[in-house]
Amino acid sequence: MAEKNKFYITTPIYYGTAKPHLGSLYSTLLADVFTRWHKLQHKKTFFLTGTDEHGQKVAQAAEKAGKDPKKFVDSFIPAYKTTWHHYELEYNKFIRTTDPEHIKAVQYWIKKLLEKGDIYKSMYSGWYCTPCETFVTDEAESNEAPLCSSCNRQTNRVSEESYFFRLSAYQDKLLKFYKDNSGFIIPKERASEVIRFVESGLRDLSISRTTISWGIPFPNDPEHVVYVWADALNNYISAIGYGDPEKQEEFNFWWPADMQVLGKDIIRFHAVYWPAFLMAADLQLPKRLLVHGWIKVNQQKMSKSLGNVVDPDVLFEHYGADPIRYYLIRHMAINHDTDFSIEDLEQRIASDLADDLGNLLNRMLTLAFKYNLSIVHSQKVWTESGEALRRNSWDAIEDFEKYMNEGMAHMAVARLWRFINQVNSYFHAQEPWQLAKNNEVHFAEVISAVCHSLYDIGILMWPIMPKKMEELLKNLGVFLHYDQNYLEDIKNNRWDRTFNLFITQTLFEKPHILKEESITQADEEVSIEETKYTTIDEVQKVELRVGTIEECEPVVKSDKLLKMRVNFGEFGNRQILAGIKKSFSPEDLIGEQAVFVFNLKPRKMMGMESQGMMLIAENEQGDLEIIKPTHRVKEGTRLR
Repeated sequence: MAEKNKFYITTPIYYGTAKPHLGSLYSTLLADVFTRWHKLQHKKTFFLTGTDEHGQKVAQAAEKAGKDPKKFVDSFIPAYKTTWHHYELEYNKFIRTTDPEHIKAVQYWIKKLLEKGDIYKSMYSGWYCTPCETFVTDEAESNEAPLCSSCNRQTNRVSEESYFFRLSAYQDKLLKFYKDNSGFIIPKERASEVIRFVESGLRDLSISRTTISWGIPFPNDPEHVVYVWADALNNYISAIGYGDPEKQEEFNFWWPADMQVLGKDIIRFHAVYWPAFLMAADLQLPKRLLVHGWIKVNQQKMSKSLGNVVDPDVLFEHYGADPIRYYLIRHMAINHDTDFSIEDLEQRIASDLADDLGNLLNRMLTLAFKYNLSIVHSQKVWTESGEALRRNSWDAIEDFEKYMNEGMAHMAVARLWRFINQVNSYFHAQEPWQLAKNNEVHFAEVISAVCHSLYDIGILMWPIMPKKMEELLKNLGVFLHYDQNYLEDIKNNRWDRTFNLFITQTLFEKPHILKEESITQADEEVSIEETKYTTIDEVQKVELRVGTIEECEPVVKSDKLLKMRVNFGEFGNRQILAGIKKSFSPEDLIGEQAVFVFNLKPRKMMGMESQGMMLIAENEQGDLEIIKPTHRVKEGTRLR
């Protein structure tokens, strides 16, 4: 059968008992990123997310809140949709397990399995974990309550009539499927865990309850409701028309899912129960499960009880969507747990986004417009350095595609950042600010090479930072449309584009400090740190003086530092280092006057002592400006 030009991806559906946290954002963001990755390839895409709203856990939470279960879960839906909207998560359907079409699909599935004999009625007696909605069947004979293997909480003894799914009948079929489909679970180390579990022996699975009423009524047996996992897992097929004759064609087009995103704590349900459910229903199995690790805070898994659940809405208000999207995708590794910290987030936004990428765009645009190069034509012949950068771009595109197709988005972005650093090194080594004065042809080539590089970067990074990359591409005169295969375009492109440059707003702002404790979710409103005021006495301690830069040279092995000898008149000469190398050449500064913090304690930088600090301002376009007097004044003059 020919491969369909489509991509269907799902997230786990989240318990409708609280607003979304950073972990649920991460799962949903991964789905959005891979959806956009396939949109770049001009595929039809379907992205499903939603909420799991039945079961004892939900019923107990609703009772505690003094609400009807349906009204209780209804109250959390706007929070999910608002947060997903803030983070540009463009899902096609938000399913709720209380949706009528989902209920009908689950009942249709159960009837089908009853007819086949894969579901039967018996008695269950054993231990049950309410938070995980899990039966601990392997401890059924124990008299002492075991801890849940998933959440480590105490379980409760349950004895009741139940319908069972013949999971044991699918043990050998599952093992054969894993063997024949080695790429079904990624990363591969997760697959080993699943295989060991199945090889240890599967018992039939309880899929109904009689002691709770909040659930889907079991077909033809109103005393029972469908147990939550048999209910919840079927959302992946009910959302696209399973069991509805009028939607059979739609279902046939989208199923099987191409990728299902989930956290490692629910892998057993998705890699064992779910495939067995599908086999029993004579349906194809998903092509791939992408199983990610946990986001930790202070080396601990996020938990309401620990009070360390990070609120994505506070992060959005303070940093915006795309910087958070970037940080989560690049620095939260798929294949292991990763710690989240505000300090690291802010450092990455400042260094990776503002310095590495934003400043590269700024410097190129500033120079191009300064020397009247707003239309950048392609080059017929490239110099050796330009050709080397072009080859580097093709290598980066090839590696990026490979990692994305393997589900390793964090490795794809890390690889692309190596290329961004290569572009910065190329730009600095070519010294286009000098070429503009004496070699216009080579200057135009350097600008063209950087434009082509930024175009490739903008396309590849669009799934991760859609709004910011659309802004970047707009600066190059490029506007995305969804009627072409952009991945093929940059793979086949020979760097022969013409760019019509524009200058818009600064791409990335460096963040202001946010208190760590203000990002956690709580019942009361969270707030960002208030402005810290200083006193007039403290201000007067700072000694600002005007100096003349008499010598200036780059600091070897530093991408940022310039070393200056500054004349302060009667106060003598001082050596001052400033991180402005990417914005100014030494020739731009020699002979200029500037304002310096004169009484700053000397400090070591790259093994050299800096005896003051230069004052710099950043304008709306992100360009750096030297703070200096409007007219020349005597060296050493103090500002008051």
